Amino acid sequence: MRINDDLTVPVIVHAAQLPWKPSPSPGVERRMLFRIGDEVARATSIVRYAPDSAFPRHTHGGGEEVVVLDGVFQDEHGDYPAGSYYRNPPGTSHVPASKDGCTIFVRLWQFRDGDRDQIVRRPAEGRPLAPRSGATSAIELFDDGFENVRIESWVPGRTITIENPRGLEALVLAGSLSIGDQALTSQAWIRLPAGEALRAVSGSEGAKVWVKDAPLLHPDVCRMS
Repeated sequence: MRINDDLTVPVIVHAAQLPWKPSPSPGVERRMLFRIGDEVARATSIVRYAPDSAFPRHTHGGGEEVVVLDGVFQDEHGDYPAGSYYRNPPGTSHVPASKDGCTIFVRLWQFRDGDRDQIVRRPAEGRPLAPRSGATSAIELFDDGFENVRIESWVPGRTITIENPRGLEALVLAGSLSIGDQALTSQAWIRLPAGEALRAVSGSEGAKVWVKDAPLLHPDVCRMS
């Protein structure tokens, strides 16, 4: 399966408008944003867990990066309420589940081969940064010199420019923004190749945006067997 696999072209996906596709586990459904592969795949998805649903224990051979969008995501290591961010590096394993249901944004098999940083950020945790022009706040969730991950809150009705020297992904967490003639709301996903700056106008209620500044596929990305 190949979905939005050409990393040289800009992509905007209005994920909230996509149908939910069943996963192999009952009660777990997905909206696929990027995918190369079948059930084991390099993938970026929105995943919804129904109440009392779970995925069987599995090992993340290529790492897992997650933002909890709503509800409470859980595994045997703890509970992760909406607004949480975590990174499970290659070789880690768990049994993901949700007692009351949740929705998450997840990236799989996109870690560098040498990335072994296991990170958990609860809501509002992280390093405060000086906000860019048009933003009210910025919280850095992760930076290892190869990629920078943050959550930004944008002032209503302002033009925001994010330069893009190495690749950029963004997910609208709340509020709205527009890029050209496209209006983006919650769960809208943006991916831009290096050299193409993100230029957006925040909506009347502002916007909260997850931003990842990193190569769209690391040169030393984990190899899939």
